[in-house]
Amino acid sequence: MELPMELRAAVEKEADKAGLSRLAAQAQALSRRYREESGQGRRLLTSETEAVAYAAARMPATFGAAAAALRYAAEALPDFRPASLLDVGAGTGAAAWAADAVFHPETVTCLEREPAMRQVGRRLMQAGSPALRAARWEAGDLLGGPLPVRAELVTAAYVLNELTAEDRRKAIRRLWDAAQGMLLLAEPGTPAGSAVLRMAREQLLEEGARIAAPCPGGGPCPMEGEDWCHFSCRVARSRLHRRLKGGEAPYEDEKYAYLALCRPALLAEKAAGGERVLRHPQAAKGRVVLTLCTGAGLEKRTVARRDAAAFRQARGAKCGDLLRLCPPEE
Repeated sequence: MELPMELRAAVEKEADKAGLSRLAAQAQALSRRYREESGQGRRLLTSETEAVAYAAARMPATFGAAAAALRYAAEALPDFRPASLLDVGAGTGAAAWAADAVFHPETVTCLEREPAMRQVGRRLMQAGSPALRAARWEAGDLLGGPLPVRAELVTAAYVLNELTAEDRRKAIRRLWDAAQGMLLLAEPGTPAGSAVLRMAREQLLEEGARIAAPCPGGGPCPMEGEDWCHFSCRVARSRLHRRLKGGEAPYEDEKYAYLALCRPALLAEKAAGGERVLRHPQAAKGRVVLTLCTGAGLEKRTVARRDAAAFRQARGAKCGDLLRLCPPEE
């Protein structure tokens, strides 16, 4: 997964103006701050240099996770063509760029409380599509009252984990109220990030939402004990990205968790089903062993070569994919 070439060039232009050594120090400080202070409701970033450092260091991974999640959601809702996008807690716009790449909305609104993030995000979007160039950047956050607009697609990436536990339920309600079609939530692929999405899942299912992805069914989450639902996307690292993060590897693996919820009219009952691959498939001679989440719960399944159609699916699958190894029940 790579940033769009236009976005990468725009980030590098901003980084050149800020100065590499200054950005490297800011990136390390921000990483420590987000790691130690998220979830306490504090402001973690205020200056434009910090916003540029954030864009250079974090946008590739956030874009990759959001784009992967949105593609899985689009697979579940092949006829969904949202004309409007609202990106809440937009930061410098990574999730909006991802939504633009997957769904090509006609109008884009970004809601972000930090002026520095808005300024940098607005400049970066001038390198994007007509919808991104014309995007409205609104000041505000999830806790300041009802959201200023509604949209067919609402995204909130790496937002809920920054709130205190008591504020999350209110924030989830406001996000869902603003979503006319689908709400896409993405969080770090950690036990804490997965727990945040489980809470959102339970709350919104009670209010009539349907799950487009990743869950094949709409019943209670089958994950138990110390296991948690998460996936991974491989993110290409530019020279700038490697220098800021102090590594030489040409890529990094971003672990993320996500939840795509939609209005009932968008997802008919018979459209649900299939099996979500939860772990990297294990291939052996003449068979593939899969760890699956199904509508009936978790399952480890061995697919043999003699089942040609299922074997072709299993052999080409990766963690996160939705398979249909068995015909749906009538």
